[in-house]
Amino acid sequence: MNDFAHGGLYGGLIITVLMTTTAMALWFERKMAGRMHSRLGPTIVGPWGLLQPVADVVKLLQKEDIVPEKADSALFNLAPPLGAIAAIAVAAVIPFGPEVIAADLDVGVLYLLAIGALGVLPVFIAGWGSNNKFALLGGMRAIAQSVSYEVPLVLAAMVPVILSGSMKLSAIVTWQSTHHWLVVWPFFLGVPAFAIFMLAMLAEANRIPFDIPEAESELVAGITTEYTGMKFALFYVAEYVHTLVASAVAAALFLGGWDGPFAPGLWWMVAKTLGLFALIYWTRYSLLRFRSDQLMALCWRWLVPTGVLLVAASAVWVVFVEGSAR
Repeated sequence: MNDFAHGGLYGGLIITVLMTTTAMALWFERKMAGRMHSRLGPTIVGPWGLLQPVADVVKLLQKEDIVPEKADSALFNLAPPLGAIAAIAVAAVIPFGPEVIAADLDVGVLYLLAIGALGVLPVFIAGWGSNNKFALLGGMRAIAQSVSYEVPLVLAAMVPVILSGSMKLSAIVTWQSTHHWLVVWPFFLGVPAFAIFMLAMLAEANRIPFDIPEAESELVAGITTEYTGMKFALFYVAEYVHTLVASAVAAALFLGGWDGPFAPGLWWMVAKTLGLFALIYWTRYSLLRFRSDQLMALCWRWLVPTGVLLVAASAVWVVFVEGSAR
């Protein structure tokens, strides 16, 4: 099979599974939130409420498509699909198994960080194009948050890159399998880097406690204030896809990816990804929202300096500890 056919086949398969999992994630989050709030969650549509995501899509398809009179219609209509595409595109380089990967790029980490950073563009486009002060302020908050937390995210991702000596995600997973399959080894570098990566990822995905751009007490619904129907749904789906894909990236960079005993590699990758995904939503319904100043202070006072120290310590470890052992 040539590279083009391989990429198309696995790319289509990964997108199909990703979107199906995202639909089920909507059901899972509602059931989980219901249990944590002593409610039942979805129970009416389908057995155990499993068809609730389908009902939501049908409902949104029937909504009127409204474009504000003074909005920039071109930018307003471009933002929702662009956000969804940017979120899905990152999945191209994630190794879900030794052979289950759409594009095993030598610069895979650079690719996913670059494409992930593009998610800020549709946010800005939506905030500006809506011609709404609430949307614009929400967009500005989202940009400040995303740009700020991209710094510790990159620093944390550099730790496994430096330790493994490769930007190829499959090579990083293979390297972990020869050292320790649970968390990037050594632990005093891998565990803090993993914690920083998860915190920065929550902020990038606008998940509680970092959902400042959508603080309903101040900004109504942030950049989605003027959006209706499937355009709103695309923003909604993009957040879930971003969270799911980022969980898979964290599993590959820090939790050994497909490596694990007693089961095929694909199942280990799926279990680790869904475990992190569930942890994110457990966090969402357990914590309160930060203030904007607290959010930025956490990033620039704590996460960025710690990330710089971890990157420097990783380089020292590779040169003086692993280098002397060769």
